[in-house]
Amino acid sequence: MQAPSSTDSASPSRRNFLTLTGGAVAGTLAALGGIPPFRAAAAEPKRPVADPRVPTDEAVRLWYASPASERSMIQQALPVGNGRLGALVGGDPARETLYITDASMWSGGPNTSLSDDGQFPYDRTSFGSLTQLAHLTVDLPDHGLAAVTGYRRALDLSNGLQTTTYVYEDVAYRREIYASRPDDAVIVSFTQSGGGAYTGRILLAGTHGETVTTDTGEAIASFGAALANGRRYGAAVTAVSRTGTVRISEGSLEFTDCADLTVTFSGGTDYAPDFARNYRDPSIDPQPLARSKAVAAGAVAPGVLRNTHVADYRELFSTMEISLGTSTEAQRQPDTWTRLHTRALPGAAPDPELEASYLQYGRYLMICGSRGGLPMGLQGSWIDTNEPGWMGDYHTDINIQMNYWMADRTGLPGCFDALTDYCLAQLPSWTENTRRLFNDPRNRFRNSSEKVAGWTVGISTNIDGGSGWQWHPAGSAWLANTLFEHYEYRNDPELLARIYPLIKGACEFWEARLIPYQVTDHVTGETREALVADKDWSPEHGPQDALGITYAQELVWTLFTNYRTATQVLGRDSRYRKTIDGLRQRLYLPQVSPTTGWLEEWMTPDNLGEVEHRHLSPLMGLFPGDRIDPDTSPAALVAGVRKLLKARGTNMYGWANAWRALCWARFGEGDTAYEKIMKNLVPFNGETGGAAVNLFDTWPLDATSSICQIDANFGTPSAMVEMLVHSRPGRIELLPALPTAWSERGRITGVGARGGFTVDLSWRDGVVEKAVIRSVGGRSTDVVAGGKARTVRLARGESVTLRW
Repeated sequence: MQAPSSTDSASPSRRNFLTLTGGAVAGTLAALGGIPPFRAAAAEPKRPVADPRVPTDEAVRLWYASPASERSMIQQALPVGNGRLGALVGGDPARETLYITDASMWSGGPNTSLSDDGQFPYDRTSFGSLTQLAHLTVDLPDHGLAAVTGYRRALDLSNGLQTTTYVYEDVAYRREIYASRPDDAVIVSFTQSGGGAYTGRILLAGTHGETVTTDTGEAIASFGAALANGRRYGAAVTAVSRTGTVRISEGSLEFTDCADLTVTFSGGTDYAPDFARNYRDPSIDPQPLARSKAVAAGAVAPGVLRNTHVADYRELFSTMEISLGTSTEAQRQPDTWTRLHTRALPGAAPDPELEASYLQYGRYLMICGSRGGLPMGLQGSWIDTNEPGWMGDYHTDINIQMNYWMADRTGLPGCFDALTDYCLAQLPSWTENTRRLFNDPRNRFRNSSEKVAGWTVGISTNIDGGSGWQWHPAGSAWLANTLFEHYEYRNDPELLARIYPLIKGACEFWEARLIPYQVTDHVTGETREALVADKDWSPEHGPQDALGITYAQELVWTLFTNYRTATQVLGRDSRYRKTIDGLRQRLYLPQVSPTTGWLEEWMTPDNLGEVEHRHLSPLMGLFPGDRIDPDTSPAALVAGVRKLLKARGTNMYGWANAWRALCWARFGEGDTAYEKIMKNLVPFNGETGGAAVNLFDTWPLDATSSICQIDANFGTPSAMVEMLVHSRPGRIELLPALPTAWSERGRITGVGARGGFTVDLSWRDGVVEKAVIRSVGGRSTDVVAGGKARTVRLARGESVTLRW
């Protein structure tokens, strides 16, 4: 994906862009599981009776000895979110700052007028961009950093809370910030112990020139407006105190002598997942709705409000526990940023608790960013500008897929639903655009068969059914395969029935696109006719007019294989299944080059692109696909794949490291995979990619700016789990790529396994001690550990404990 090198010739590359500009769908909407728009609550949230919090000394926490700089929020501020709203929290004791985003604050539209080259415009007007919803600040002018002692801010991953604590004039002050899904609000709660009080003001500001209005009757500030594309939005904030006073003064909320203070914010847009209504819901009036939600949350007792959020959050977070070993007391003592620097020193010992917390941080971000709303794009739910890199969009040539590899693996299958619902909501538009626009004579990727059917997308997609940059023919196969793999983790026929129209539509597109071609076997010299993908490029480098690129051939082979399974499970379309099976049998499958010894990326022995390119597009059959199995595939093929992976190099960053780690894990090379993972934990220094202060994976754009690329925050945990448990339908492998650093002792629970299972696993001295296999829909699977296989047969809900 991002940051093409200077040798890339695509038009235009994303880095160049930033430099320059700063039938199958019938019934789809009815089948949606539901992307909840910003709407009134149907019922009062469930309020817990007991305090659900994990004690502080038992919680997984990131902590810091200084606040974030408002000049560097994306690198230093801590994220909170409820799946729809996301906020970056600064933590300054004198000026608490929140940059708040709604996932549907999108500025563009359907983008259906092609450019002169038959590709899509890719700009912030026609295609659009994710933008911020609001800025919220709480000023406490007496609490300057120089006047306080014992400052600490922390992100409590176990409880879903951001906290800031310090002492001012012998009084201990504490604030908790979180985004509540049950109350659909961002909460800032101020407390103290020792007889202190808060005096200051609260400011609400839009980021598009909005006018804030105030209501003295309810001490509430709000705004409402519409973007240039007609999307309406609104935001509101109020505050309550049991001890002091809160009133409107000069357009802000002023609070005085408050021993406690609870600030509640809500906001959103009129977005709806409905193609027929232009992705709008005219019944939603965002400003008054935001006001009512903020007021409703403020009416709940602060402790009850927090406990409601924590209970809801912990239902998801507690599904997985992980221990990769025990860190030393000396390793535990420093703050997170110092700890990252220490771990990155040459020859430093592993810090297993820090590494486990990185995985749990990825799960935290998934819970905060993907719950029943829109899925997460390139920056997830957190931006600090209205001009985020690459628009903050959905890239379909690795990034949105990588964002969601983690969900099932780490016990968060419900968080995957946002991607499923998004694809189904967009499918009518994608289908219409493909029918109308794909065979445009200016499109260099058009079907030479002159046929067009089904659907595909551009490399970039937005929330209004639009695509951007250029056509991505293979995108339909990769998205369909990603959704099908989610079905494999659940083994739920109802889920498969929901996504079936999307899978079938992708098959229809490829039935029209494949063309016959004479191919020659490199070993035997025999020539035969096979089906190959029409002209395309191997993302994101090399020629853009190559036939039969390995990337497309592997994705289509998997798509057709998945379609066969889907029709058999659902008992439908047997005639069309035979058609697709016939096409699958005629597909050209990539060969090993006699020139390089690598798996061919293009249908030629020659290498036509960058040797050490960031993308691993030709390795789709190894990961995320299953066609190439290092244990069972022909030795020459496996050797060619491994040589290509090695040739791709190790001097990478972020998502490219995560993808490499996943591939090396498939080869069972745990120490090599671990090396790639640790590169993503190297502190960002402004020159090379790495983990920022807040652990967001970060890449430098130029000498003065950088960008968060959140796919690595999800891809890296995916690789960590893959090293411990690898699965494909019918087979679960335990400790397939355990690195030396984690081998002494460890435990992980709640791992999703394809075929419809979850796994709890413990090990010691590199050997499995115990595994608990539970069925969530699967019936039978082989479980392999230490070269020994056992067959497990379970009914849904049953479990078995295996010992080695």
